[in-house]
Amino acid sequence: MKTFGLIGFPLKHSFSYRFFGEKFKKEEIDAQYLNFEIANIGMLSDIVNEYSKLQGLNVTIPYKEQVIPLLDEMDTTAAAIGAVNVIKITRREGKVHLKGYNSDLIGFQRSISPLLDPAIHLKALILGTGGGSKAVEYGLKHLGLSTQYVSRTKRDGVLTYDELTKDVMDEYKVIVNASPVGTFPNVDECPNIPYEYIGKDHLLFDLVYNPPLTKFLDLGERRGAKIKNGAEMLELQAMAAWEIWNQ
Repeated sequence: MKTFGLIGFPLKHSFSYRFFGEKFKKEEIDAQYLNFEIANIGMLSDIVNEYSKLQGLNVTIPYKEQVIPLLDEMDTTAAAIGAVNVIKITRREGKVHLKGYNSDLIGFQRSISPLLDPAIHLKALILGTGGGSKAVEYGLKHLGLSTQYVSRTKRDGVLTYDELTKDVMDEYKVIVNASPVGTFPNVDECPNIPYEYIGKDHLLFDLVYNPPLTKFLDLGERRGAKIKNGAEMLELQAMAAWEIWNQ
């Protein structure tokens, strides 16, 4: 049986497992999708060797960047982004070839672009600096926005949450939460931004999809901002991953 799966840690609530399980059943596809909760990325080779029918993997936190040295090849977009969330596995004459892709970019761009007003949404704050944030940055820049990372840790070119003044919030009308803050079960948590400076011209996009209305989005909506969670993005990136595995 063809096998696909997800690597990450932890994997308490896997969208991909449910999505592909339902897809295979509905479309009568003879395949299975497995969760591989691995404590370190070095265990990837064990999985690939043990499951001889494994043809593709999704990659989630915290391995979107750590997996890169273990790949044989990356497509040009994933290489430019510097993060991988899809691996295509091919086996020829006993040799295994792992190629990395980034379908997060596809999902994110297609999900956020209908909400962007080119007259207002010129600059974006990206909350978090992990692997997911790299696809967000790449996607926003290709949609014509300038970007600014925000992190709890001070470093060159990155703002801290304490530096988000009213002027900064007025300048950056798009705010993307690319961190896991607010994910179930920690539903009372949210990124520490000054929500009092958010208004009707702001767009808040949360990569988190569980719960559907995170505290980050709720606080933004109360201030009149447009909001969107990561559910559609996840579905779009999963569909793109399936296309990659079958191309």
